[in-house]
Amino acid sequence: MDELATYAENTWCPGCGNFAILGALKDAIRRLEGEGIARDKLRLVTGIGQHGKIFDYVNVSGFYALHGRAVATAQGMKLADPDLRIMVFVGDGDTLGEGLEHVLFAAKRNADITVVVHDNGVYALTTGQYAPTSVRGYRGPSTPTGSVEEPLRPLPLLLQAGATFVARGFAGRREQLTDMLVQAVLHPGFSFIDVLQPCVTFNNTWQLYNGLVEPIAQPASSYDEAMALARRSDRLPIGVLYRADVQPFHQALYGDRNPVRDRLSREERLDGIARLLQVERRAPSLPSLSPRAALEMAMPAHEQAASASQ
Repeated sequence: MDELATYAENTWCPGCGNFAILGALKDAIRRLEGEGIARDKLRLVTGIGQHGKIFDYVNVSGFYALHGRAVATAQGMKLADPDLRIMVFVGDGDTLGEGLEHVLFAAKRNADITVVVHDNGVYALTTGQYAPTSVRGYRGPSTPTGSVEEPLRPLPLLLQAGATFVARGFAGRREQLTDMLVQAVLHPGFSFIDVLQPCVTFNNTWQLYNGLVEPIAQPASSYDEAMALARRSDRLPIGVLYRADVQPFHQALYGDRNPVRDRLSREERLDGIARLLQVERRAPSLPSLSPRAALEMAMPAHEQAASASQ
């Protein structure tokens, strides 16, 4: 029995590249547990699109975010509890279109999250409209005579933005993709994986990618070499292109503090609010009351009852 499976019926098309990403994710979670990362410390965040259904199919806690806002949501979760390992699954349209600003600034500040792009070159959930990574000439419902735009190239863009772990995967190489996911989650900083994911219904690129992908054995030795690999068009290098050790954003922001672990008690928060608002000055008729008592008197009845019971 697959302990990571859920009751949800899988509605992806037979042959969809998403199945390989789902399988690689489950394999990666089991390997991460072997590395000492408990499953209850993993969180999944997804955007809106065919990719987002992966959230329904994996028995791991997380958040189904708004279209284009998954990366922003994940950053908030990481800042609130730095002990969590956040994996963000997004589509090329979802995060390189509407959500592009979020992913660029997450890379710029080196947010310690892993972003995995299901890059199929179309908006598959809405029947195949052209997307940010669609090739010039792509024919779809919104471009019946062919797109006149050049595709966005995410890897050079994310390298330029400051991502400290940049990789390209292929749905046809599940074992390599699994290893890539494990490395990305363990990397302290912003990890970005662009997964070439054929859409058999609207943009079937299996044959194209099988002929173009070229595995690389190790990351580039320099930023310039990584950029050269990312810009290649004659072949599509797959593997970890770049890795750099840079302090993650949450550590630069507040060191080893964890807002969840180190949060104040309810009593301490109430006392702090009372002092901040200087309630005694706003209640001259209650000169003998402490700031805390005055604050509680101003509470609604149900909150006063809850406070009294603690």
